[in-house]
Amino acid sequence: MRVQFELPAALSAEKFITQLSRYADSQLTARRHAKKTFYDSFDWRLYASGLVGEVVGVNQGLVFCLRKLANGKLVANAGIAQPPRFASQFEQAEVRETLAQVLEMRALLPICTLAYEEFQINVINKDDKTVARLELEDYAPLQCRRAILRPIKGYQKVAEQLSAFLAGQLAATPVDRPILEAALAELGRRPNDYSAKLAINLASAMRADIASKYIYSHLLKIIKDNEQGVIAATDSEFLHDFRVAIRKTRTGLSQLKGVLPEANRVEFSVFFSWLGQITGPPRDFDVYLLNFDAYRDSLPASVRHDLSPLHEFLLNKQQKSQLELAKKLKCDKYAQGMAAWGQFLREECARYPAEPGARLTVKQLADLRIWKVYKRVAREGDAITIYSAPEELHELRKTCKKLRYLMEFFDSLYPRGELKPLLNHLKALQEVLGSYQDYQVQEDHLRQFGIEMQANQAPANTLMAMGMLIQHLDRAKQQVRECFAEAFRSFRADENHKGFKKLFANRSV
Repeated sequence: MRVQFELPAALSAEKFITQLSRYADSQLTARRHAKKTFYDSFDWRLYASGLVGEVVGVNQGLVFCLRKLANGKLVANAGIAQPPRFASQFEQAEVRETLAQVLEMRALLPICTLAYEEFQINVINKDDKTVARLELEDYAPLQCRRAILRPIKGYQKVAEQLSAFLAGQLAATPVDRPILEAALAELGRRPNDYSAKLAINLASAMRADIASKYIYSHLLKIIKDNEQGVIAATDSEFLHDFRVAIRKTRTGLSQLKGVLPEANRVEFSVFFSWLGQITGPPRDFDVYLLNFDAYRDSLPASVRHDLSPLHEFLLNKQQKSQLELAKKLKCDKYAQGMAAWGQFLREECARYPAEPGARLTVKQLADLRIWKVYKRVAREGDAITIYSAPEELHELRKTCKKLRYLMEFFDSLYPRGELKPLLNHLKALQEVLGSYQDYQVQEDHLRQFGIEMQANQAPANTLMAMGMLIQHLDRAKQQVRECFAEAFRSFRADENHKGFKKLFANRSV
């Protein structure tokens, strides 16, 4: 049974109500002018989960409604004084918990606002009992009117008859497309118009220098998309995506040498290295705060409260480092560097480039670089023993990251079914190495924080709790370290090696 319909252009709201009253006894219970503001995260997490958030003014107050995207069915709602930014700020448990599962650390942001006129209609039986409800929303700016049927439990047959009446006698069109999409189209936008993932289609015969600029241009767009969110500290994922795009750009500049003019490559490598340095500290503190609940919960219940001063310390550090980063992203060095990079990427490549790598096809370049870095991963991993220092695992982790980024840059050049298993094995190895490095760094930083906090007269109980946390992290680090051999053995398995060799060991160059 269809429950959402778009009315014919000639059928006004008044005509709809008149024709409905001729078909069934009905009462117009409310008519009002309203505004509806749609909310989602910057990366469309609600939409991807089949949900939409709406804030509507009701009786001089505001109501946040979480609805199913396809049919507008209400999932949960809550009265609010003003739209909260994060899921945790909602007092109503069902809204808070549903949003938290989908949004995680991301902020709710207004997407667009629609003015409309709303009509609420009850369909009643001979006993004056409401047996169905209809909502009519007249969106004048979109020249669109929608009727939404709200069935009432126990009166399914009535709802089915009304659905047939709307589609038949009124010639209303059943719709699954949410009004949000129509509103966005009016603004020249579409859902999912941002993603931090690289979705690049490269032609195998494309010249390597042209292809590399194409890749860098996609990464630059991600950087620019997140720039204002980083400066405003809207949520922690803006900086995460910003940093990943910077890191991928740095990987390209370091791994694709001999493709673009060397002077330009060196110039922009220095610039992006600086960006990597200034974004590191605030991201580190973001991670500590995101992990704080897990830190606290890893301790006995009797001492968890003793970590509260650590949270205040981390929050203070994060805010200071964020302000410093925002200041640097507003300075001339950043603006001029980004402008120069954008201009360089827009310039046409030389017709007869001097760089030897530029004359390769992108497929030849990808084969050469990925195969070379894969062999480096294998070589570094083979050299690691149970006695290897943490620095050796960290170097392997960095090499794995370069390999993964290269594979992601050029994934459109290879059969997805053959590339994906190789990436999965690499990601599994990276996860072990990344966890090991994270635990190592967190231990070191917590020791440093402890020294600073002790100098500032932190409570002894807090310092003791931090010591217990360091011990927990050290145990977790050792457990992860024991997983390395198996993860690397899986990555180095004959089948995986043959897969890399088949895809990337190109002998034609």
